[in-house]
Amino acid sequence: MECIFCKIIAGQVPCDKVYEDDQAVAFLDIAPITRGHTLVVSKKHFSDVAATPVAVVALMMRALQRVAPAVMQAAGATAFNVGINNGLAAGQIVLHTHFHLIPRRADDRLQPWPHGKYGPGEGAALAGKIAAALTHA
Repeated sequence: MECIFCKIIAGQVPCDKVYEDDQAVAFLDIAPITRGHTLVVSKKHFSDVAATPVAVVALMMRALQRVAPAVMQAAGATAFNVGINNGLAAGQIVLHTHFHLIPRRADDRLQPWPHGKYGPGEGAALAGKIAAALTHA
């Protein structure tokens, strides 16, 4: 077993666990973006969210919804972000499905993602390609 999250779930590697049910476990990230940064991890190993059955993702989201208010209260946060890094190019370091629950405060100095714009007709062309790919999926 090479997956660090599988080792954590099996009790072979310690973590600061905050929640566990039959389908998911939540623990503090060892490299937090903000105080209280929590990972919600599927107990079953799937490489990424695209490879994870919808029912499992739904149960993970249920766990996240349960954990989020407690994390916000304990961390003194007023909001939170949910992040999913899907694939290496997106910054996924551990290839095991997980959500990042990142508590936010008005003064945390985290910047939003930069926003761009499509050129004339570029958005419509891309939307057409996406729709076509969906009909063949």
